Amino acid sequence: MTPRPETMSAPNMAPHIQPSDLPDVRGKYIAGQALADITWFRVGGCADVVFMPADAEDLSAFLKQRPRDIPVNILGAGSNTLARDGGVRGVIIRLGRGFGDLVPVGESEIRAGAAALDGRLAAAAANAGLTGLEFFSGIPGNVGGALAMNAGAYGSETADVLVQAEALTMQGEARILSPQDLNLSYRTNGYHDRLVYISAIFRGVPDAPNDIRARMNDIADKRGTTQPVKSRTGGSTFKNPGGANPDGPKAWKLIDAAGCRGLRVGGAQVSELHCNFLINHGDATADDIETLGETVRARVLEASAIDLDWEIRRIGEVAHDA
Repeated sequence: MTPRPETMSAPNMAPHIQPSDLPDVRGKYIAGQALADITWFRVGGCADVVFMPADAEDLSAFLKQRPRDIPVNILGAGSNTLARDGGVRGVIIRLGRGFGDLVPVGESEIRAGAAALDGRLAAAAANAGLTGLEFFSGIPGNVGGALAMNAGAYGSETADVLVQAEALTMQGEARILSPQDLNLSYRTNGYHDRLVYISAIFRGVPDAPNDIRARMNDIADKRGTTQPVKSRTGGSTFKNPGGANPDGPKAWKLIDAAGCRGLRVGGAQVSELHCNFLINHGDATADDIETLGETVRARVLEASAIDLDWEIRRIGEVAHDA
């Protein structure tokens, strides 16, 4: 029997809302935003409302004034998120151009807005002659998402280079947080309260820009040959059970050993190139992708007694007819 994903049922969700139910803002409300248009899997229903704040002050005012019974979610670049077919009730906060600045700070640090893409952060560090941030060029997300999950690649992670993060609480209060405050560990942010990240400061080590760019080119070449970067995917699907330990068990090897390479559910498939990536062949639903992921988890558990944890964040509710 094919496992079904855990679902959030419609009766427990808040009623659909409109921008008229929300505070006046200087930014933009988008009603009925199709999540398939703003997430990398290109699946999912609609969000009741997407809020794109003009700046941090606009966002803070919204958070302070918002009705407390309306759910709030945060969406970054959409690369590490599976939006379910029934859509997302309430408000999705999505930071835009006003949160994308990249500015050198002193001789060894860069301040990055939370909406800045990780690849742009790596490029800015290279231009400033700072090494240590090259790994960000291999992460398909933005700075806010990197903070939220301690994103990492190629033996490095966000916690290694983070100096401090600036965030707003869900009540709109400003916070300045150190890596220790965030309690970062492998693909995990252990801070106990929900936050909306605004920006962060990262530290590098001076080096020749050409040498840094050469290492970034190596990362791009490796990604291009080992990952389905041109497919509709959400990045790595499951966390490595061995965490950051290079000698620990790897999710892709466990998936391969369980016979899941190329496995399909509807229009979704386990990548033939890299088993820890699920891909949408163009006609997949979110339910196809999530059911495929749960099927992979069940087969790996049966084959190896290891219960894989999702790395991809799943939001919203399943469609009523799923």
